[in-house]
Amino acid sequence: MASSLTKDSVGPGGPGSEKTFFGHPRGLATLFMTEMWERFSYYGMRALLPLYLVAPGGLGLGPATATAIYSVYVSLVYLLALPGGWVADRLLGPRRTVAVAGLVIMLGHLTLALPSAGTFYLGLGLVAIGSGLLKANISTMVGHLYDGPEDPRRDGGFTLFYVGINVGAFAAPLVIGTVGEKAGWHLGFALAALGMALGLAQFLIGGRHLSAHSDVVPTPMSAAEKRSTLRKGLLWLAVAAVFYGVVGLSGVYTLNWLLVPITLAGVVIPVAVIARIKRDRSLDATEQSKMTAYIWFFVAAAVFWMIYDQGGSTLSLFASGSAENSVLGRQFPVSWYQSVNPVLIMALAPVFAWLWLWLARRGKEPSTIAKFACGLLLVGASFFLFLAPLTIAGDGQKAAAMWLVAIYFVQTVGELTLSPVGLSLTTKMAPAKYASQMTGVWFLAVTAGDATTALLSIAGVGLNGTGVVALEATLATVAGAAVFMYRAKVRSLMGDVR
Repeated sequence: MASSLTKDSVGPGGPGSEKTFFGHPRGLATLFMTEMWERFSYYGMRALLPLYLVAPGGLGLGPATATAIYSVYVSLVYLLALPGGWVADRLLGPRRTVAVAGLVIMLGHLTLALPSAGTFYLGLGLVAIGSGLLKANISTMVGHLYDGPEDPRRDGGFTLFYVGINVGAFAAPLVIGTVGEKAGWHLGFALAALGMALGLAQFLIGGRHLSAHSDVVPTPMSAAEKRSTLRKGLLWLAVAAVFYGVVGLSGVYTLNWLLVPITLAGVVIPVAVIARIKRDRSLDATEQSKMTAYIWFFVAAAVFWMIYDQGGSTLSLFASGSAENSVLGRQFPVSWYQSVNPVLIMALAPVFAWLWLWLARRGKEPSTIAKFACGLLLVGASFFLFLAPLTIAGDGQKAAAMWLVAIYFVQTVGELTLSPVGLSLTTKMAPAKYASQMTGVWFLAVTAGDATTALLSIAGVGLNGTGVVALEATLATVAGAAVFMYRAKVRSLMGDVR
């Protein structure tokens, strides 16, 4: 598959006749295709998940429980990116970790494809574990293809890689969503397994083009450390097994016995990680100041993702029962809404990249703080906009599909002002001691946001209610206004970072 996307290098002084991927190292084609197929499987399954959870032919759960499960799942994927990085750094190295991740994801989708409610949560857990392992390491492997941070091809390589992510995310709901909704839920999950199998095959076949650096375990554990870690892991596993065994035998077990601890961990762990870094006395005054400023951005991002990620749960469940899902009289599956964001990302990302450069040349580019504030205001505006179709549905009518498309459009514009900027800011403000860990810390903002949504759902809060939607929209708007109002204070804490 990769060879069809490669071309010969040109120029007598260049690398000769070796194959490249649009002028980039050949290994980028392998990682591009691997990530594209992994995202195809992930987003296809994710588009089906909330619909399957509430469907009479699925698990038949209530909307609140379905939203809680969906939010816990998404938060786990990002939470597990931290231990995923640890596995690569201490045990396997990035390349072997990604191979294991692909296999675990494929097995998870195959387990979901089994027509048994009893294996459903096992399959969901396997996909979350595999996604966490892969997410933390495949981007690192892209970086290994280049000659350090100063390689002029590096930014372009990551841009191409990002295209692969969005191509997979765009195609998945259209293919897997259609098959799942029209032909059978479990057949859709099986198709997701096939997508991951293709990605894994691509990775293994094209592995010879990857950097040898991706095979290196940066800080390998000693034999004593491995034994100690294994003992601790088995101990905690035994404690969990005994606890849930007692709960199960006592007859009081419900799904919340599983969801609540995971959800609380999704809120507590991000706070604990940030607090641990902030309390580290080895950081100098400048680094401490930057971490104080970073807390503002982290909280803002958590609020953003809390609302944004409801596009796959709250909005999707609303569309399944209260929207007229048709264009020019032609009906389409509800899962197709999940293709709106990636196609808008592919269309608008180059525009935003050009816009920031154009404004920068004129000395008018908004500051990072202003971009964050804009992202929060936009995601708040998207939920104020959501009040219109909610009101229409409350009057007993079906809301037009374009209302939902408009909401996804506003959220996507907000994403482009906050998400790439936040990731870049994280790398700039990271203390030297935590430079390799801070990307995982940024992902924890997603974990915190989705875990908060899960907690609200578990508590029985109706996230499709006009009052709750208005409250969330107001929260994001107030947060955006606060970030902008205190921009001078935050800027002073950021030191030389702008």
